[in-house]
Amino acid sequence: MRTKNLQPANPLLEGKGMAKFKNRLARDWQLYVLLLLPLAFVFIFKYAAYPGLRIAFMNYKPARGYAGSTWVGFDIFRKIFRDADFLRALKNSMMFNFLDLIVGFPVPIILALLLNELRFPRFKKLSQTILYLPHFLSWVIIASVAYQVFRPDTGLLNIVLKNAGLIENGIPFLTEKNHWAATYLLMAVWQNMGWGSIIYLAAMTGISPELYEAATVDGASRLRRIWHVTLPGIKATMVTLLILNLGRIMGSNFERLSAFGNVNVREYQYQLAVYIYEKGLAGGNFSNATAVGLIQSFVGFLLVLSADRFAKGLGEGGLI
Repeated sequence: MRTKNLQPANPLLEGKGMAKFKNRLARDWQLYVLLLLPLAFVFIFKYAAYPGLRIAFMNYKPARGYAGSTWVGFDIFRKIFRDADFLRALKNSMMFNFLDLIVGFPVPIILALLLNELRFPRFKKLSQTILYLPHFLSWVIIASVAYQVFRPDTGLLNIVLKNAGLIENGIPFLTEKNHWAATYLLMAVWQNMGWGSIIYLAAMTGISPELYEAATVDGASRLRRIWHVTLPGIKATMVTLLILNLGRIMGSNFERLSAFGNVNVREYQYQLAVYIYEKGLAGGNFSNATAVGLIQSFVGFLLVLSADRFAKGLGEGGLI
């Protein structure tokens, strides 16, 4: 029986490695301190909350706590899937998130391509700043702006269209369900397109300039250079972001829904976030709310894994 020759670690090398670490820590300690806050945020809100998932399998009463609440197994999940309101909220959430993906995913790519082709640095920086700003606005502010612009009678857009003789009656952008759906989707595209283009612009900076020079020498036009050089250069980034976005198909944003919601569009506005609030948190039914959130996370996780495997099958890389 052979035994492996285990060489003892070199204490000199270990000492040098520890000295380098101490030097870097002394030099960049401010950066490490700044890193503590986001690390604490991720740990507290992403990992420390995991033990609370047991609420989904209990008839949880806050006054009784975990020890006093009774275990019910999968009874809450069975009750949820028999609830017609849950099925309606699930249908609406998946439909609007899928439309969000179809409409919103290509727009940051197109915007990044346009910004990348600008040749005036000052105009480029100004355009980027203007396009990034909506991302930092809350949905309450965005909805307030939308109501000022899209009201049927006094909205700016309807007034302009009426004065131009293009319409006689105001278009119900926010009070009729089909018009509301289009406005709801386009406002999300407007808010996120500038911020989403940042990653694609960063990916474009990694493309070798020699490829553009070679394409120019071969007589390729600007559109041809975009099609044959830029898009292939950011293809891996596009696939990665598409996989991550698929994981949000089951999600919904309560702030966005409540800001744009009204009685006339209740049929489309009733999504999972509204269901969780009304059937869970508002009534003190925390088990119901936790179970729906767990379903959302589990389905999103499965979609990410499936999309990742599919991307690898096509030879486009993946996340895992």
